[in-house]
Amino acid sequence: MVTLSSGSMKAADLRPRLVIFDLDGVVYRGDRAVPGAAELIGALRERGSLVRFATNNSMTTREGYVSRLAAMGIETASEEIVTSTSATIDHLHAHLPEVRRVMALGAPGMLDELQAAGFEATPAAESVPAAYDGGPLGTAYDAVIVGLDPQVDYRRLAAAASAIRAGARFIATNADLRYPTPTGLLPGAGSIVAAVRAASGVEPLVIGKPEPAIFQAILEAAGVPAGEALAIGDNPDADMVAARRAGIASILVLTGVVDKAAAEMLSGDRRPDAVAAGPADVAALLGLPLS
Repeated sequence: MVTLSSGSMKAADLRPRLVIFDLDGVVYRGDRAVPGAAELIGALRERGSLVRFATNNSMTTREGYVSRLAAMGIETASEEIVTSTSATIDHLHAHLPEVRRVMALGAPGMLDELQAAGFEATPAAESVPAAYDGGPLGTAYDAVIVGLDPQVDYRRLAAAASAIRAGARFIATNADLRYPTPTGLLPGAGSIVAAVRAASGVEPLVIGKPEPAIFQAILEAAGVPAGEALAIGDNPDADMVAARRAGIASILVLTGVVDKAAAEMLSGDRRPDAVAAGPADVAALLGLPLS
């Protein structure tokens, strides 16, 4: 099943020089590969398209994603992957060089990336005493960086909010409210960000999709103009909006967070240029044979 938005897909969109894939819900769900995704990526490369990956997931390092994709039969390099954590690091280096000491409310992978990039990053869990009562933390932070933390608890939320109220910048790796797994949807980083926002009274700087920074960084690194790129994602609020803001054509696949009925109701920046049931239909739209 392929549905095209009226007049929106041009000939150049069907033979893109660069294709940017989301990961969760597009290439895999949890530890299970989406059927046909590896074959689609291989066919694109065989035809000469550059393939890159852009994920809002902040829990894993880029090297971790390389290993994860390899286990699914997809060979890639860390330089071909942009995560919301790596994009956050790039943003801090480029625009906020004064930020050095950060509290990290996120998974170990996010902490590892921050520390490897030279930041004095402390886990939120280690930033508060066992009997924290909401008082001053006693240690100044330049920023609080919030991502997806499956171990989040009240003390970590309280610590993050306290540091932000004390003057630390509030930076969110992404604002996804939920993400797909093989058994259904789970709360995403945006759910944690919303809690910290409510507790601190401060709006965050959001780095990941739907902000266009991740896509723009990939375009610049690849040397490909937006008009010759294509984004494939499963989340209208993140992937489709980011693609629209970056000037990139987009295909929404129904292997992630939305179904056909929900896709038909999309409008504005959330509306993709095409909707496809999955990788096989994307391949058919792009005129690619799948082995």
